[in-house]
This record gives sequence, structure tokens and C-alpha cells, in this order.
Amino acid sequence: QTQLVESGGGLVQAGGSLRLSCAASGRAFSRHAMGWFRQAPGKEHEFVAGTSGNDGGTYYADSVKGRFTISRDNAKNTVLLQMNSLKPEDTAVYYCAADTRWGTLSTRGSAYDFWGQGTQVTVSS
Repeated sequence: QTQLVESGGGLVQAGGSLRLSCAASGRAFSRHAMGWFRQAPGKEHEFVAGTSGNDGGTYYADSVKGRFTISRDNAKNTVLLQMNSLKPEDTAVYYCAADTRWGTLSTRGSAYDFWGQGTQVTVSS
């Protein structure tokens, strides 16, 4: 059983930065695909960034490309999301997710079998 715990959310002004962290319990973390998703009020769940468990490859939503960076530390069972140049439209609850079955990076939420509780990110204008 994998448990995910996010931290690092908060309130920041537009143009600022935040770093989200997701700590995972359980085995074989290095083989898990890890993703970050977000959900803003009144909007659908949205893929933000992900990293493959097979080759460590990464993928980003167009809306965050060039501003956000996902990274993983397999020795510490941790995945990070560095968010720079934040915009008010980045305001959302951010969720960490793990695919422990296939390890293949996906933008679909249904591909992930474990989720964290979420952390709020608020960007003021």
C-alpha cells in the first residue's frame, strides 16, 4: 500500500515561486510513475506534470511548460514540483498521484492508483 503526503502549498503573489513536495511510502518507488494534478474551484481535474517510473522521463501540460519543473529523488521516495512565475490561474488544490502498476507516464487521472490529500496553492494578483 502506497501513501502519498503533499506539502509546500501556500499563498504567493503573482510572479513568485513555490515548491511542492510529495513523500511516498511503500516499496519500489523508483518504478512508479508519479504525477501532479490540480483542481480549481468549478473546474475539472487537470494534469500538470509527470515523471515516468521506467526511464525518468517528464511531461508537462502546455499551461505550465517552461515555468514548472518536476523532479524525483528515488533514494528519498520524494517527488517535487518547482513552480516559478506563478499566475493567478495556477490557483488550485494540487494533488500528487502514483501509478504503481505500470510505471508509464500518463496524463489521465484514471491511470494512477494512489493519491495524496492535496495541498492548496493560491496565487494573488
